[in-house]
Amino acid sequence: MTMLRPAILLFILLSLITGGLYPLVTTALGQWWFKDQANGSLIMQNGENRGSRLIGQNFTDARYFQGRPSATAESPYNPMASGGSNLAGSNPELDKAVTERVAALRAANPQASRDVPVELVTASASGLDYSLTPAAVAWQIPRVAAARQLTVEQVSQLVAEHTQKPLVSFIGMPVVNIVELNLALDALRKN
Repeated sequence: MTMLRPAILLFILLSLITGGLYPLVTTALGQWWFKDQANGSLIMQNGENRGSRLIGQNFTDARYFQGRPSATAESPYNPMASGGSNLAGSNPELDKAVTERVAALRAANPQASRDVPVELVTASASGLDYSLTPAAVAWQIPRVAAARQLTVEQVSQLVAEHTQKPLVSFIGMPVVNIVELNLALDALRKN
């Protein structure tokens, strides 16, 4: 019994520290130092939540830029079912899906080059990608400009404004947040 009492007391003390105190302190510090990130990097417009800066959305209308395909279960870009398709590169189902995506993209973007950017036809490991390279976005500019009755130059300018460059060029590459770009297109139309 003399050895059991210290073990129980230590268990209770560590449970209070690791199960109560530590989570409260990290939550408080996260809200204090990184409020936006701790709350999901939400995009708020007119008091309405329009999505997250870090999770893609399923844009299918010709007026919007499309992101990478999502392989999440049940519905595209479902953060509760994040994950890839787990199909090997040699799997015939993956080949069929990519071929169908290429055909659909070529049909929807007849003004674009025949060379479809690979990131527009392959899903990422998470299935939630929110960004594309500027080249993959530029491939879609003629379709979006025509659908919105804007000039290619106007849409290109908006893409350039929403291109995020890495802090240090050799550490990453420029990307365009598709959700923010599409929201900016909608705002441009309202103005």
